[in-house]
Amino acid sequence: MILELDFGMGNIRSLEKAFEHLGAPIRVSSNAQDIKNATALVLPGDGAFAQAMSEIKKRGMFEEIVSFVKSGRPTLGICIGFQVLFEESHEFENSRGFGFFQGKLKKFNSQNLDVPHMGWSTTHVNGETKLLNGLSAKEFFYYVHSYRLAGSPLHNYATASCDYDGEFVAVIEHENLFGTQFHPEKSHDSGLKLLENFIKITQEYK
Repeated sequence: MILELDFGMGNIRSLEKAFEHLGAPIRVSSNAQDIKNATALVLPGDGAFAQAMSEIKKRGMFEEIVSFVKSGRPTLGICIGFQVLFEESHEFENSRGFGFFQGKLKKFNSQNLDVPHMGWSTTHVNGETKLLNGLSAKEFFYYVHSYRLAGSPLHNYATASCDYDGEFVAVIEHENLFGTQFHPEKSHDSGLKLLENFIKITQEYK
């Protein structure tokens, strides 16, 4: 069973519908104890990094998520769910994340570009990837975010990037951990293909 965690950060139903469209059994739950019995975990979310981490801890999910990831079962973070996989965000005087990946998220600082970065943007595949298998080297995905993981060189585990106020990580993959800064559930056929790939990944871990 794929478990989509509801920790009060929105973007729940559209993602659930995307998995249902692909014929994948998925359960949405705000109960931390349900994490124990899941075969795969999805961390969705819109909004603020600090609020997401606060809600995760308040609902008793933090330790359960850590245990789940350490067990080797597949985990997919989307948007805020992607960002909290890292060490911290500069939002609200530095907010701590899970620290599964090294890296700090910083706000877009261009004076010439709109913030948040919102809408369709070209995403470049630049590494060996399971999530983007079967997609082209350049795909359009839908983004909504004000903070990003940038840096040169790009993160060691980045498998795709986007360029907006400089290059930043769009997709990260390492062992059983996966994450997308964009919203696959809002990204039409390309997004559905990515989610289909994640479903196949979950089946490999059974």
